[in-house]
Amino acid sequence: MRWGQRTAGAGVMALLVATLAPSIGAQWPEYPTPGIPRLADGKPNLEAPPPRTADGKVDFSGVWMRAGAGGGGAGGGRGRGGPPAPTTTPEGIPISQFGEVAGRGYALPIQPWAAELKKKRMADNNKDNPDVWCLPIGLMQYHNHGQPRQMVQTKNLMLITYESNYGLRYIYMDGRPAPNNDPTPWWFGYSRGWFEGDTLVVETTNFRGDEKAGWLDVNGTPYTDALKMTERFRRPNFGTLEIDVTIDDPKAYTKPFTVRVNQRIMVDQEMIEFICNENEQSTDHIPKPK
Repeated sequence: MRWGQRTAGAGVMALLVATLAPSIGAQWPEYPTPGIPRLADGKPNLEAPPPRTADGKVDFSGVWMRAGAGGGGAGGGRGRGGPPAPTTTPEGIPISQFGEVAGRGYALPIQPWAAELKKKRMADNNKDNPDVWCLPIGLMQYHNHGQPRQMVQTKNLMLITYESNYGLRYIYMDGRPAPNNDPTPWWFGYSRGWFEGDTLVVETTNFRGDEKAGWLDVNGTPYTDALKMTERFRRPNFGTLEIDVTIDDPKAYTKPFTVRVNQRIMVDQEMIEFICNENEQSTDHIPKPK
């Protein structure tokens, strides 16, 4: 829930599901988003070409909602509805989900110890998911969360602000190399981005991979500090964002695998403040992680 008003429920899963619920009403007054291509009736033209920066790069700036997380109106409201989402792309890439990183039914190339850890996490009702403890929930959970995220693109830095748990991610676009001095690992890893044509490629390493941090999805599919995540962002039109994510973690998986995250633009709306720790009471009713 927003504003930190979490309350004890029937279990940890109920708490997690509650974080996905759409807001009852807009917190901020509606204001038309500037620079939006419009149709004759004033609705956003989602099929228009993507915007570009002064140097000709595709501009990924905007407020984005996971496709399928909200319903149907043009421009991406916070309601629910619409047809069920496909499980794979036409090329056969699994569509990632909040519950399962590669969607239901896809057999991950998971190491035996990692499979056992996932079973244990699920048997414990997912009580150690960092989301339960108001901690950063990991990039794949953020990608698939039902609350929106805002991308702000500049020449040398891209920021992604996730409404859920007020996550803030930095993607460095200035050509710097990956860290090689064994720095302290990060919840969000260390992200470096560059353009390959109209595709934004982001490579992230130096993750925390401990018991608290290493959750690829709400069911506890793990990752370790060996994870290298490569994201390929594409904006084929104004209203659509496609992200292909390759998970390469030799400690937890026998080979890399790739999943797709689909998102859609939100216009004429703003992000809502999310303060998790304020008046947080649910964790008083569950055992603390070891």
